[in-house]
Amino acid sequence: MEKREKRVILCLAHMSGNEIRYVNEAFETNWVVPLGPNVNAFEDELHAFVISKANSKTVDTNNYPQCINAHNNDPEALWKDSFEELHSKKIVALSSGTAAVHLALIALGVGYGDEVICQSFTFCASSNPVTYLGAKPVFVDSEKDTWNMDPDLLRTAIEDRIKVTGKKPKAIIAVYLYGMPAKIKNIMAVANEYDIPVIEDAAEGLGSRYYGQVCGTFGRFGVLSFNGNKMITTSGGGALICPNEEMRNLVMFYATQAREGYPYYQHEKIGYNYRLSNICAGIGRGQMTVLDEHIAWHKHLAQLYANEFSKIEGIDFHSNPSENIDSNYWLNTITLSPELHVSGQENVYKSTVKTAVGGAAGVIHFVDQPHTDCEPNANVEALRVYLDKLNIESRPLWKPMHKQPCYKDSKAYVNGVSEGLFKRGLCLPSGPLVTEDDALYITEAIKQAIR
Repeated sequence: MEKREKRVILCLAHMSGNEIRYVNEAFETNWVVPLGPNVNAFEDELHAFVISKANSKTVDTNNYPQCINAHNNDPEALWKDSFEELHSKKIVALSSGTAAVHLALIALGVGYGDEVICQSFTFCASSNPVTYLGAKPVFVDSEKDTWNMDPDLLRTAIEDRIKVTGKKPKAIIAVYLYGMPAKIKNIMAVANEYDIPVIEDAAEGLGSRYYGQVCGTFGRFGVLSFNGNKMITTSGGGALICPNEEMRNLVMFYATQAREGYPYYQHEKIGYNYRLSNICAGIGRGQMTVLDEHIAWHKHLAQLYANEFSKIEGIDFHSNPSENIDSNYWLNTITLSPELHVSGQENVYKSTVKTAVGGAAGVIHFVDQPHTDCEPNANVEALRVYLDKLNIESRPLWKPMHKQPCYKDSKAYVNGVSEGLFKRGLCLPSGPLVTEDDALYITEAIKQAIR
């Protein structure tokens, strides 16, 4: 297969053309600050999406693009929250999803020495804010269906932490990995039994639904991300879904440097500069006009991938495990059987990388040798290298946090699921910039790589 000039990238949000209008308005009105009309409007538009569409039916990917904006109310789909509870939620636009996790923890009173249960199989932005506060992450492994936090193992972890420390964990951070909804109903049942608040990290799950309800609206707080590779982007940014006006005001207080009500700057609490800029919010407003379209296209690509990989023995495409789980398919992922032989796998891990796999990471530390005690299998790494030579970007799945050296001393409750997935899995190009022809080219390349 010949290498194409076009680079098929993993995932990048697509500009709609509407962004310029709102950004220009920010400059013309001189709102070039981390507040302003775009910020307020962006929060309102996000609220309308996650709340008024919280009970929308699943998008029909067989009917793209006619399915765009095809939302129909279905009140019976909501298993927990009343409409009043949903509409009482408020949204604060912030500089990043990581900032949103940090502020949610602060609002819940997490402090030095507290324990917070975190999903192990995810990106470090979920657990790092726990350490910012001097608290301790306790990692819980995944279940096989959604790849997200195992509710049974969660219960085991809570009971053991109470037994060991004499007190329950301060919070639970559940994640929607690659856009796939967790079994949040089961997780919430365990959390409610022990009266532990849940933070939903829906950074990768904007528009994903569980039993028809938008992910990020089940727990005490919901985290969204608008990084450049997410479903929509503000270039960099995030948001926190708060349970009510009171919590929204508390979060806003800490997000804007925790200023007291004096005619001069007086601070009795440590605050942060976490508010989203009015210019970035303008980009977000333009992106909101194509959010439904982006979600529909991600799902459409997932269906194409699923169809093609069903024909390839030894490769499994990760799809919705049940009709009540509706992923946005932010990233499409596959797992390779260890017995599957990929061209060049005998030559991988012979040298270290000079730039980080998986995006612009700024500065990375060089390493002396390429192996660690937990790494993708040789055939997975060989497929990544093979695709890269064809100008197709792919990435390993997230390395579990309990296997990260910086968390080597953290308590972890594991069952082997996340380690096994990390060794066998790969992320494939997704999103609005990936065409149907691209998807077919990618799957054909993978077929050619198998020996």
